[in-house]
Amino acid sequence: MKKIKLFDIKLDKKDLDIALKTIKSKFWASGAGAGIVGQFESEFQKYVGSNSSIAVNSGTAALHLALSLFNIKNKEVILPSLSFVSTAHAVVYNGGIPKFVDVDPNTMCIDPKEVQKSITHKTKLILPVHFGGTPCDLTSLVEICDKNSLFLVEDAAHAVGADYNNKKIGSHGHAVCFSFHPSKNLPMPSGGLITLNKTNSNESEIKLKSLRWCGISNRKDTYYDVDEIGWNYYMNEISASLGLCQLLKLEKNNLKRKKIAKRYSKELDVESKMPYDHNSSYHFFWILIKNRTEFMMNMKKHGIEVGTHYRPIHSFNLYRTKNVLKVTEKVGNQIVTIPCHQNLKQNDIDKIIRLVNKYSK
Repeated sequence: MKKIKLFDIKLDKKDLDIALKTIKSKFWASGAGAGIVGQFESEFQKYVGSNSSIAVNSGTAALHLALSLFNIKNKEVILPSLSFVSTAHAVVYNGGIPKFVDVDPNTMCIDPKEVQKSITHKTKLILPVHFGGTPCDLTSLVEICDKNSLFLVEDAAHAVGADYNNKKIGSHGHAVCFSFHPSKNLPMPSGGLITLNKTNSNESEIKLKSLRWCGISNRKDTYYDVDEIGWNYYMNEISASLGLCQLLKLEKNNLKRKKIAKRYSKELDVESKMPYDHNSSYHFFWILIKNRTEFMMNMKKHGIEVGTHYRPIHSFNLYRTKNVLKVTEKVGNQIVTIPCHQNLKQNDIDKIIRLVNKYSK
């Protein structure tokens, strides 16, 4: 029986050729971001229309470094609990206090009304997640930030190639963080990136490029200095070479995801499902299922891989809170993610729709 993967990578001869060429060059990494990493940063910056672009080795590293710019120590950061745990970890790495708020039940993105209600004198920053690739209500969030003198850092791990108000995600917030994990729309062996868009972006870019390489600064030939502690977060050349190839195919592959999502939104007979939004990158497609365990077992029996993205962060021991997040807690118990990638064939999509409708009752 053919297995249908939840996530899958589309590779062609160009991907393999450039990866092999990079491997044969024996120039695999540079802390300074020279070579192909620099090319990838430049091309990605042009693609999203940001002021700056800093490549790192993971989405988690991107979040950690981006938040380090805003001095959040002992300050509150408002974020959704419905996300991968790295979103909250990055706040704690920087000495901040995660403050979880509920999500919009239609989009699963952070609810601006809940954000507004949660702001206190200790709030420093808002950290929304573009859930599943669907953009948050950035207009409302920007207004809230401007009104309350807060910073906006976007977790765009799911949203490479997504749009908002006719601009690419990556060109709105003070900083925007991307992930290029093998499961993502723009896959790499490992990778992440930060875009910067507001004042002092050049100064911030220099700082982040130092911090991603152990704090090394003022490098000239073999001489360099270290002004502050940094991390070993730079991107390698092999990942960047594959990233350049995948970036060229991103729009085409995302269009395929949107066509699949459009069918799902019309043909899946479930009580709650991801709405169709032509701006979304559709990293995955979610549905809510009351009999989730049984449903997932039946899908697996037919060779269809499904997931549960995500268990709410505030349900983990490390982040457990007494705050009641009604939507998030319901979703955490019912959400199922189904395949929505460019490698699906028509008969795969037909099979997924048929079996979801059969076993979701």
